[in-house]
Amino acid sequence: MAFEAISREILIVLIGILALLIVSSIIAFLLTKFNREKDFSEVNARIKSWWVMAAVFTMAILINHNVSLIFLAFLCFLAFKEYLSLIPTNRAHRKILFWAYLSIPIQFFWIYIGWYGMFIIFIPVYMFLFLPIQMILIGENKGFLRTMGSVHWGLMIMVFGLSHLAYLLVLPGITGENGAAGAGLILYIVILTQCNDVAQFIWGKLLGKHKVIPRVSPNKTWEGLIGGIITTVGLALLLAPLLTPLTLKGTLFTGFLIGLTGFIGDVNISSLKRDLGIKDTGQTIPGHGGILDRVDSLTYTAPLFFHFIRYFYFT
Repeated sequence: MAFEAISREILIVLIGILALLIVSSIIAFLLTKFNREKDFSEVNARIKSWWVMAAVFTMAILINHNVSLIFLAFLCFLAFKEYLSLIPTNRAHRKILFWAYLSIPIQFFWIYIGWYGMFIIFIPVYMFLFLPIQMILIGENKGFLRTMGSVHWGLMIMVFGLSHLAYLLVLPGITGENGAAGAGLILYIVILTQCNDVAQFIWGKLLGKHKVIPRVSPNKTWEGLIGGIITTVGLALLLAPLLTPLTLKGTLFTGFLIGLTGFIGDVNISSLKRDLGIKDTGQTIPGHGGILDRVDSLTYTAPLFFHFIRYFYFT
C-alpha cells in the first residue's frame, strides 16, 4: 500500500494524537484497576472507539487524495443513512430516497474535479428543485411537505455541510501533488471540533451551574460553553502554525468560531433527538452513540471554517 508524502508538521500532530490516546488508555486502565467500585466501562468504550476512529481517519488522509475523498463521501452516506433511519416517511415516497442518495457521489464528483461553482449550488439549488418533481411524478400527496422538508434538511446538513471537509483537499493554491496542505486543514478542523466537544463536556462537569438551553440540552452550561471556547482557542493557537496558513487574528477568530458553532451544531442535532424522543442517533460507535452523535458539531464548523479560510486566504 503506497502512502503519500506528508509534511513534518502533520506527522508531529499525528504523533501527538497517538501519544494522547496512549496516555488516555493508561489512565483509564489505572482507574479501572484501582477503583473497582466505580464503573468506567463507558469511558473505556469511548477510548477504544477513539482509537478506531483515529486510525481510520489517519489512514484515510495518508493513503492518497482519492481515498480521502471516498472516505469522506462514505462518512456523508453513513450520516445521511442514519438520519433517514430516524425519520418516518410515507412508503410511497421512499422512492425519492434513491435520488437523495445518488446526490452524494455526484456532489463528490464536483469536488473531485474541483468545480466549485457546481459544488456550492448542486444540493441547495438543483436537488432542491429536482426532488419535488420526482415526488409529483409519484402522485402521492399525503406527507409531501414532511418528506420534502426532512429529505432536504438532511441533505443540507449531513451531505452538503460535511462535504465542505472534502473540498478543503482541492482548494486551488494549497494542494500540491499530494494535497498535504488540504489534509492539514482537515486535520485542524476535525481536531478542534472534537476537542471542543470534549472540553465543553469536561468544563461543564467541573464547573457547570448555569444552563444555556435546558429544554433542548439540559447538560449544556454557560461554564462548559465558555470553557470549551477558551480551550479551543488555545488549541487553535498551538496547531495553526503546524497545519494552516492562518495569521494570529485568523487563528483567534477560527478558534472562537469553531468553539461557538461546534456547540450550535451539537444542540441542533440534540433538538432533532428531543423531537424524536431518542437519546442517541444510533449505536454504531460504542460509548459515543451513532455517527450523527460524532459529526453533529462538524455539520456547522466544517462549512463555516471552509468559507472563512477560502475567502480570506485562498481567493
